[in-house]
Amino acid sequence: MFNRTSLQAAAALASISLLAGCGLFSSESAEEQKIIVGTTSEPSTLDPAAAWDNSWELYRNVFQTLVAFPTGSTSPQPDAAEECEFTDPANQVYRCRLREGLTFSNGNALDAAAVKHSFDRIVKINVNGGPNGLLASLDSVTADDDRTVSFRLNKPDATFPFVLAAPAMSIVDPAEYPADKLREDGKLTGSGPYTLESYAPGSTAELGENTSYKGFADRRNKAVTIKYFQDSDNLFDALKGKEIDVIYRGLTSEEVVELEQKKEENDHLQLTATVGADIRYLVFNPKDKEAAKLPVRRAVAQVVDRGALVAKVYQGTAEPLYSMVPKGISGHATSFFDEYGEPDVDKARALLEEGGVETPVPLTLWFTTDRYGSGTVAEFAELKRQLEASGLFEITLKSKPWKDFQAGYQKGEYPVFGRGWFPDFPDPDNFVAPFVGKNNALSTPYESPEITTELLPQSRRESDRGAVVKQFERAQEILLEDVRLLPLWQGKLYVAASQEINGSERALDPQTVMQLWEFSRKASW
Repeated sequence: MFNRTSLQAAAALASISLLAGCGLFSSESAEEQKIIVGTTSEPSTLDPAAAWDNSWELYRNVFQTLVAFPTGSTSPQPDAAEECEFTDPANQVYRCRLREGLTFSNGNALDAAAVKHSFDRIVKINVNGGPNGLLASLDSVTADDDRTVSFRLNKPDATFPFVLAAPAMSIVDPAEYPADKLREDGKLTGSGPYTLESYAPGSTAELGENTSYKGFADRRNKAVTIKYFQDSDNLFDALKGKEIDVIYRGLTSEEVVELEQKKEENDHLQLTATVGADIRYLVFNPKDKEAAKLPVRRAVAQVVDRGALVAKVYQGTAEPLYSMVPKGISGHATSFFDEYGEPDVDKARALLEEGGVETPVPLTLWFTTDRYGSGTVAEFAELKRQLEASGLFEITLKSKPWKDFQAGYQKGEYPVFGRGWFPDFPDPDNFVAPFVGKNNALSTPYESPEITTELLPQSRRESDRGAVVKQFERAQEILLEDVRLLPLWQGKLYVAASQEINGSERALDPQTVMQLWEFSRKASW
């Protein structure tokens, strides 16, 4: 953090002793003052049954899940539930007992029937690219009594408690959320620490205190305004201009470097960095004539220079990634580096010639303009430069705002497209399983029977998640052979805030989802 010295601390203490006698402290407590958060990460939907994306950042604060990841935890802890456990040695029956007296913000009871309804509708509605893909092991849900719910699995799955902690598994009110279709009135009813007082798409979300909340969160403020920005520069200017208090997701690497290096100019700001498990990668669509060719995909993998990409575009705020499982997660490997080594145009040319592919290969790369910050534009410009400099590719870049971009890839319209992944839970399963199978998070079917029918089921029988390295090493070998996904880089996650704000270091849970209740305003006088 900036602007913190022992001299300043001593001066502050002296000021307190003088001002306290003058009655100049603010009459409003720090907890009661609204916190204004800015981000480029806008929800794509308000209904949890439809979202397997960054909409979860809002959900975590207005809904509850049975279990969650409080700050500092490495395994799921009770939230709406007071306790949960597997009841059989095979890890196929998971039972939760709800806290007593839970209600939704509208006063309706949150009971076992509501939990069952919430999961049943995810499965029944089955949104393309939605969170039903997380529930592949779920066979049925039963409400055993008002406060007890049981999940019966179709196969052993030690990761199921982690799945339950995902914000997509938020509990919704049966009276407000239809069993067979999405809620479409633009409203939201939850039981989380906050209520959604108002929502203007692309602009703001106003969150107020949920006075009936019962869960693990210790709210340190009474209200939060979330402002959604389309452009990172405007977002950063708003923080420097004191229009917002906090930035979560959306800082460019240049802005991070400015905060780190120009401390005197930005002495009213603080920067908190966390070790990130968020990744960026390319997706190849096998329906496309060129992307369907394995030699083409391998040649792209041989040409892309991750080191140059992160150096030029992300300036030390990211690092090259050579497998879908990032550093810090059990099972991480360097598969693509081991196979391809340093970028080599001659080797790439040989791959294309051996495959009978004429050059230059025309490829269209798609990306979203507003989901991951303004740096994405520069990232894809650099990818285009690298690929075309080889003389082997002719690249066309196209982009859309997130909602339109999402609709396009879900329809299979893009030959090659860029995606980011923020983990649902910190386990290697979550960096492999979501991307394979017919109903995956990318809406781009990727059939890999060895992964889906052998390796994943084997790993999910193991409660000790540190003992599943072999399965995921093999899974990554398969991903390397197919090159349907090309990992690019792994980033840190930064929270920038005014020096008047406390809580930045505790505001991110292990899923890298923002916990807004951790923020508070320092006492003013």
